[in-house]
Amino acid sequence: MAQDEERRDMERREDMVFFSRHLLEWYHGQKRDLPWRRSRDPYHIWVSEIMLQQTRVDTVIPYFNRFIGKFPTIEALADAPEEEVLKCWEGLGYYSRARNLQHAARQVKESYGGKVPDDREAVFGLKGVGPYTAGAILSIAFNRPEPAVDGNVMRVLSRFFLIEDDIAKAKTRVKMEVLAKELIPSGEASHFNQALMEHGALVCTPKSPRCLVCPVMERCAGRLAGRETSLPVKTKAKPPRPETRLTALVEGRGEHAGRVLIRQRPSSGLLARMWELPHWPAPEAPGAGAARPGDAAALDRLRRSLTEAGIAARPEEHFMAAEHTFSHIHWTLQVYRCREEALPLPVAAEAQAPYAAQRTAAAEPGSGAADEAPELFADESGQSAERAEMRWIGRGDMAQYAFPNIFLKLLNAYFDGRDAEASGR
Repeated sequence: MAQDEERRDMERREDMVFFSRHLLEWYHGQKRDLPWRRSRDPYHIWVSEIMLQQTRVDTVIPYFNRFIGKFPTIEALADAPEEEVLKCWEGLGYYSRARNLQHAARQVKESYGGKVPDDREAVFGLKGVGPYTAGAILSIAFNRPEPAVDGNVMRVLSRFFLIEDDIAKAKTRVKMEVLAKELIPSGEASHFNQALMEHGALVCTPKSPRCLVCPVMERCAGRLAGRETSLPVKTKAKPPRPETRLTALVEGRGEHAGRVLIRQRPSSGLLARMWELPHWPAPEAPGAGAARPGDAAALDRLRRSLTEAGIAARPEEHFMAAEHTFSHIHWTLQVYRCREEALPLPVAAEAQAPYAAQRTAAAEPGSGAADEAPELFADESGQSAERAEMRWIGRGDMAQYAFPNIFLKLLNAYFDGRDAEASGR
């Protein structure tokens, strides 16, 4: 028994040496020319790693170049208005990451003289920096032997070493981090961690691994067992909650002709401080889920929501539907073209009452509206005590505001259609 364990231990160590050596050789011959790889600047590496989380490399490249062009140093990012940072991030999603990145840049400016620290505890202390990002910064920028374990890396290690533990569990990630650290060849942390990431992105892909061109296929335990497509093991996350929302695309008239109304979200919570078209939850149709486009109940709810939000407009027709999925919510937006009415629209900040006060007025005892008063702001909890800043904008004004991607698409679709109508196409 002791001899068998010794033999298995020796084979495992041989596999580890084989894996590290051949993966590094492959990387040096096949690595992509990416803008953040052209230097060891820890700021560039940090920005790229935040952007690359849940986003493809090809998508990130133009965002990275634009972001670094706009904020070339940590000090520039720390000192920038948040609105500019969010606008530069627009379309990437996960906007809390941009806010955390700027907050951490301010920490670096104030505590470390504008230079990213190479100390593990200091890096971990930065806002929004978790184990993977810290490992990536320390290993790639400073060549520290720290693991950087993300989904790509766990997939590669699960297959090569035939690890059948559920990668959705925290204890499995810890196990992978220990293994990944053991695999780092002396003095090669920067290149090796990038090789692992590159291999997972280009060869050991999620659905169709390219085993025939894999540099470590010869000793891949997952392939030899016929498990390369069933690994890694991962329990499915809870599906996002479906939510239908009534969205008002308010078209201006008179001095607002050619413009539409947008509002700013609260300073905390989902999509904090970004701009959007006003929207509210759709009413539930008994036995049939959310109301369908054009339903009398939906139009009535939208009319009341507009009125109680202080927006003098009436819904006229269904414009389009759009969908967007967050980690926990799936939005279906039913968008209605609404016409500004002749009454002046109170969009100046000083003319607006806090939404919480409007809600209270709508649900006063005896009004009959306490249970049916529409939501006045579309945050995660359905409540906000903040003022809702509103603006009339034309297409040329969009560059001044940061929009979530779904509202950017809706606005562009509207202005494209209007331009086509005007040109007679």
